[in-house]
Amino acid sequence: MDTKDESGGHRTPRAVGFLLAQVGAHAADRFAAGTAALDLTPAQAGLLRALVFRPGRSQRELADDLGMPPSRFVQFADKLEERGLIERKRNPDDRRLHALFLTPKGQATLGELGAVAIKNEAQLCRSLTDDEHRQLAELLGRIVADQGLTPGVHPGYKSV
Repeated sequence: MDTKDESGGHRTPRAVGFLLAQVGAHAADRFAAGTAALDLTPAQAGLLRALVFRPGRSQRELADDLGMPPSRFVQFADKLEERGLIERKRNPDDRRLHALFLTPKGQATLGELGAVAIKNEAQLCRSLTDDEHRQLAELLGRIVADQGLTPGVHPGYKSV
């Protein structure tokens, strides 16, 4: 839908949704290329990040937080455990549950992922000043909150 500018002429609508999708897809592709260099998927990188912020959560709790079916989450976590990046430990309060933790190798990999993320962010926002970058992050954070999205959790986990 076109809108009219001050002179009565037509201008292109702002199309924020489209622009967000365009930039989001581009950023996701670049990040995926960076994680692939570490032999990880973006979803696996996200789980490592989740564990550094709140280690010791159960598989069920992590699956719920990430919006993944628990049956898929077990297989998802198995691959990271086989690579020595995470470990499962029995929950001392409920032996039926397994708590997940990063291993030292997982922590080192997370450090490498941080460098990938910083590089990706710098390249993505290189046309912005520091103030514009901060403002954009704040505005997008407000949209995330208003739309009821979970901060720090990519909606793509539902399809993993």
